[in-house]
Amino acid sequence: MSTTGEKPGKGAYTCDNCGQVVVLDDNSDTLPPCPKCQETEYTP
Repeated sequence: MSTTGEKPGKGAYTCDNCGQVVVLDDNSDTLPPCPKCQETEYTP
């Protein structure tokens, strides 16, 4: 599990609450709050 504010690396992360997918393109990108529901926990 990854949380908003972490830098988990490149990849697609799925919001545990609503299923919205957030894609990080760079290893230095920080996970944002979910753009759809504002939740903060993701599954890679």
